[in-house]
Amino acid sequence: MTSSRPLRGWSSRTTWEGRFNTPLRAFLRTETGGARVVLIAAVVALTWANLHVRSYESVWSTSFSVQLGDWPVSHDLRTWVNSGLMTFFFLVAGLELRREFDIGELRERRRLALPMLAGFGGMLLPIAIYLAINAGRGTAAGWGVVMATDTALALGALAVFGPRFSDRLRGFLLTVAVVDDVLAIAVLAIAYPQHPSPRALLVAVGIFALVLLVRGFGVRFGPVYALLGVAAWVAVSKSGVDPVAVGLVMGLLTYAYAPGRGDLQRASDQFRLFREQPTPQLARMARAGLTSAVSPNDRLQALYHPWASYVVVPLFTLANAGIVVDGDLLARAVTSPVTLGVVVAYVVGKPAGIVATSWLVARLSGNRFRPPVGWLAVAGVGTVSGIGFTVAILVATHALSGPALDEAKLGILVATLGASLVTWLVFRSAGRMPPARRTRALLGVTEGIVDLMWPVDERRDHMRGPVEAPVTVVEYGDFECPYCGQAEPVVRELLADFANVRYVWRHLPLTDVHSHAQLAAEAAEAAGAQGAFWEMHDLLLAHQDALDPTEVLGYAEQLGLDLDQFREHMVRRMGVDRVAEDVDSADLSGVTGTPTFFINGRRHHGAYDMAALSAAVRGAFASAKLRPEYHPRGPGRAGGLSG
Repeated sequence: MTSSRPLRGWSSRTTWEGRFNTPLRAFLRTETGGARVVLIAAVVALTWANLHVRSYESVWSTSFSVQLGDWPVSHDLRTWVNSGLMTFFFLVAGLELRREFDIGELRERRRLALPMLAGFGGMLLPIAIYLAINAGRGTAAGWGVVMATDTALALGALAVFGPRFSDRLRGFLLTVAVVDDVLAIAVLAIAYPQHPSPRALLVAVGIFALVLLVRGFGVRFGPVYALLGVAAWVAVSKSGVDPVAVGLVMGLLTYAYAPGRGDLQRASDQFRLFREQPTPQLARMARAGLTSAVSPNDRLQALYHPWASYVVVPLFTLANAGIVVDGDLLARAVTSPVTLGVVVAYVVGKPAGIVATSWLVARLSGNRFRPPVGWLAVAGVGTVSGIGFTVAILVATHALSGPALDEAKLGILVATLGASLVTWLVFRSAGRMPPARRTRALLGVTEGIVDLMWPVDERRDHMRGPVEAPVTVVEYGDFECPYCGQAEPVVRELLADFANVRYVWRHLPLTDVHSHAQLAAEAAEAAGAQGAFWEMHDLLLAHQDALDPTEVLGYAEQLGLDLDQFREHMVRRMGVDRVAEDVDSADLSGVTGTPTFFINGRRHHGAYDMAALSAAVRGAFASAKLRPEYHPRGPGRAGGLSG
């Protein structure tokens, strides 16, 4: 079977790992897309309130009640949005922080120290500024308004204004922002309770203890946790603490892990049983096997993240951003300590606090703890963190009321625009720097986490391209895997376009789904023993539907190999240990599907079309502080390489 050129944007893999994996890049795509919807909702809210404020307020002040036993829960529609639906927003924030902690950048615990302290600094200085401007006034109680960062809008602004190769930069921002949000919710629960009820709070603590107990017994049945979560939400709501904290706690308690090959094997076996006997019982078993192979964290993110980004946060914005901007409000805002405190705290205090704290931590630790990005990028994270929109408004609705609340909301809107403008200026200045200095300013000198646990060895690995190339692309592949066949022309095009990239193929025959994969891998090794690994590699991928022993022997004859030597190599299975070594290295690196790519030791997530792989390779060149020898493809240029 000859592989056709793949469609742009595909990212399928054999097994289910590629479908359910929710890496940072996918998270960012949802956040940046949701940011556009939030901006539209803000414009609609402002327009609605200024055209007919009575109808705006009457809609959101509509009462809605629910009674569970002897505990009635009655709120207006705005409160149900702010304290009910926003619980899902903070659930997603908690899930993402837990995921980063379990299998992301923060799995190396020392990497948590600097962004965590930077998050602290980015809150303490704005609070100090706000309190200084509001000293001696009742509005000083609104100090919690200037703490948090709106993750969705901040990531959206970074996508627009930031550099192209900014995954590490975005990860740093995400960590700082989520730390901000966690502490903001803690402050919301402690500093701004309404009609506190210790009894209800003790009930909530007991429910959370029950959640830990149920999790400790290994219960994976989602409805159990949903029921406990609802009970905890009701209890916390009655305690006087804002129940959005429940979402954050539940998210932080939810494990994240990569699917194991054993789990995928069991899921594959169960699906095969269903394929042979399609009964309802086996269908349930197959469905349960697929579900259990994926971590609860990933499943919940896939379920709630789009709803939080495209429904919950826009609804919150629609319910809270509607203020009447008239001459009276503008006249008050010019001299209002609330408005001035919010704007100065976010636009000046946030970046100053984050940069100063990061610099102090790096200096005092002797650069043992330093930012994962360059100092200009740290400044950019600081300025974009001044977008506190969603969480800032949420805290403001608890901390302030009346005219002061309107002044705070106006300040939050102005600060959002101001922080976006300053962020644009910061990254615009990077474009004026010489390339080498710009790279250092944006990417810094901190080495990223290496995901490829078995380093490339030119003495044993099968390689194409210069041995000393600054960028190495490793693919774990299966000759019978159709997605590997689709990726092959993209890899060849990539090597043709970048002259100083080396490419490594490692075997990962998925024998549970591809019956000829092991045979094909050993045939490639048998050909390699005669110096024809890549020629056999190309033939096997070009004929994925014809890999039985007779056909493989025909390929050896077609290549002009010594057939007796080839047969002996295959009969004695002389390549089986070499293939097993690659499989072991895949297990060590957490590879569960094919194709899986690593670029300079870092796992490539998402699509593996030409655009995605080229962007990742360019980012690797930038990290290596080298410029690629790039040859644009001209008309008639060949898309492949000879072995």
